[in-house]
Amino acid sequence: QGYCPSPGDIIFFDWNNNGVADHVGIVESCDGSYVYTIEGNANDAVKRLCYSVNYGGIEGYGTPNYG
Repeated sequence: QGYCPSPGDIIFFDWNNNGVADHVGIVESCDGSYVYTIEGNANDAVKRLCYSVNYGGIEGYGTPNYG
């Protein structure tokens, strides 16, 4: 099973699987099966999207220190 990030985490995507992040979003929530995101520049718009936690295009996550 894939990692379930926390709300506010940054999600990094690697669309061409070369080890370099191509896109980022903000995690809105995760239910254990899907991660729900808010992303800009998604077909020239800001959108809410979701991905399987096991989706191969996810490069990883960052946890900001919101303090």
